[in-house]
Amino acid sequence: MTQRERILAVYRGEVPDTVPFMLDLSHWYYHRHRRPWDLSQSYEEPEYALIDEHRRLGTGFYVPNLGSFYTVDYAENVQPETVKFEHNGSPEIIWRYHTSQGVIERRRVWHEMTYSWPISAWGVRTEQDLRILGEALSSRRFRFREDRYRAWDDHVGDNGVVYLLPGYSAMGYLLNYWMGVEAVMYAAADWPHTLRETVERINANNLDMIDMLAAAPGEIVIMGDNFSSDIQPPHFFAEWSRDYYAEAIRRLHAAGKYVAVHIDGQLKGSLGMFAEIGADCADAVTPSPMGDLTPEECRREGGADFILSGGVSPDLWLPNVELETFKEAVRTWLRLKQVSSRLIAAAGDQVPPGADEERITVMRDLVEAEGRYGG
Repeated sequence: MTQRERILAVYRGEVPDTVPFMLDLSHWYYHRHRRPWDLSQSYEEPEYALIDEHRRLGTGFYVPNLGSFYTVDYAENVQPETVKFEHNGSPEIIWRYHTSQGVIERRRVWHEMTYSWPISAWGVRTEQDLRILGEALSSRRFRFREDRYRAWDDHVGDNGVVYLLPGYSAMGYLLNYWMGVEAVMYAAADWPHTLRETVERINANNLDMIDMLAAAPGEIVIMGDNFSSDIQPPHFFAEWSRDYYAEAIRRLHAAGKYVAVHIDGQLKGSLGMFAEIGADCADAVTPSPMGDLTPEECRREGGADFILSGGVSPDLWLPNVELETFKEAVRTWLRLKQVSSRLIAAAGDQVPPGADEERITVMRDLVEAEGRYGG
């Protein structure tokens, strides 16, 4: 079977010949080859070289991180603006919304050592800022670009499945882009009505995007707020996001789509809360030593019918960790196939910058040798 056939077999509840093997190599690849990682723009054409790198190393492809499969327009009262400039010798990006109620902006600055864009200034600091964000994001209108999606899908071919990415929920936007964890917690206590109104407005608009993706080509939609149960534990999720995710999953399933949820932080509680509302897969699962559950505990919490995609903690990819420790982590993950075939071998989130290339091929060979079913 091809990697594409294996991945889709797992989602259909079938048993593939071998556990699927796929990785997100984007950050590792950009860092290794000193390629730009520019959050101020998205890629309308496929990242041909990145896709080819997956094929060269024998790993399936699945996440078009900066791929742009739809366009976004805004109501006349909202003008978005993105500005990139140099600040203190480093690139910095401003995302700004001009609305009838005022202006907000957020900033990220380039960090060469980590090859990433940390937040340099949050955009929502007052109750009025929340209202402005609600006005801006609830005015979005989406149009799917099938030509762009087909170009990515054609180049990936049988070497994987191109996931569709709708982005964050309302709470994900607030926690990760516009406010940060501490400010959201204060807002929940100090401005509960405004926070609730903003979340509901943005999520209602998000469901328009979900409806667009439900009618689009592609088999798998990957949702998520970079979930971690220490930031969005089940009781918080139930209050602020559960209804949105449950409705999005219901609509996508009704259209014949499968749904993965990106859970790249603490797992205890997160796996169960998404299995409970019918998600098909937990993506980016990071077990111990960096995660808070062992692979066996992940399977117990998610249940036998919930796809676990991930398995190798980011620290284990680095050359300072003994190769045998890495190999044992891969083998431990692969042993989960004895409990359920709802399993994908991948990285816990991404293969990190600075990872040893040899470990990619070592994992590939271990999956082929020890991930086979019925043999």
